[in-house]
Amino acid sequence: MNIVQYSRAMTTDRTLITGASSGIGEAFARVLAARGDDLVLVARSAGKLEALAAELTARHNVRVDVVPADLSLPDATDGIVAELTARGIAIGTLVNNAGFGNGEFATLDAARQRDEVFVNVVAPVVLTRALLPSMIERGRGAIVNVGSTASFQPVPYMATYGATKAFVLSFSEALAEEVRAHGVRVVALCPGQTETAFFTGMDEARSPGRARTSEQVVATALRALERGRVVAIDGFANYVLANASRFSPRWLVARIAARMFRPTPSR
Repeated sequence: MNIVQYSRAMTTDRTLITGASSGIGEAFARVLAARGDDLVLVARSAGKLEALAAELTARHNVRVDVVPADLSLPDATDGIVAELTARGIAIGTLVNNAGFGNGEFATLDAARQRDEVFVNVVAPVVLTRALLPSMIERGRGAIVNVGSTASFQPVPYMATYGATKAFVLSFSEALAEEVRAHGVRVVALCPGQTETAFFTGMDEARSPGRARTSEQVVATALRALERGRVVAIDGFANYVLANASRFSPRWLVARIAARMFRPTPSR
């Protein structure tokens, strides 16, 4: 696809949110619609997206397009960009929120881990690459990449997940510097334990800190965008823990994390 043709065909800026059918992605959609932003919602569940779009349109009088997509598929991002082009939609803000992960590396299905890398790493990179040039051309734009407090440390028993989130942090920090002079802002949003389906079934006794709400996480991201911050760690306790890991030996951080996340033997 010719990027120049894509950007010039667009007429209005919207916010595109991946993983918008639940959790932090849904919270982004609700908060941004309430302030009057027009949206494009992306997730696998077309039914949930359509219901959310109808609700937000009726309640806030905003335009909401739905683009169902499974980001674990290699050509998913191409399909999203093709839909945006066909509908004449420009993206002014991109929220790369979709992600998942859990499980011990040696026992977790290999295909599942491949999908995890596609959703957490490949999809954000390819989607950002597709949409960023038009932001640069217009001299404005914002990208929020949802990382994790896991971005700052190795996470035994969630090894692939932790590695993908470390990538998100490094990618975001580097990209933010590349595009700073072009009027495009980049934020790596790093939540800890949050009240979403991601943590369903996780032993709270082994999860540090108190769970934050999705709305609190979104507020942290929006403050960071307004203040020009690149890394946004949600919650004071998470901020302390994430920074403490930087000043500790990596082997010790991994050992402590292993004790926290080691699966409890079934009785």
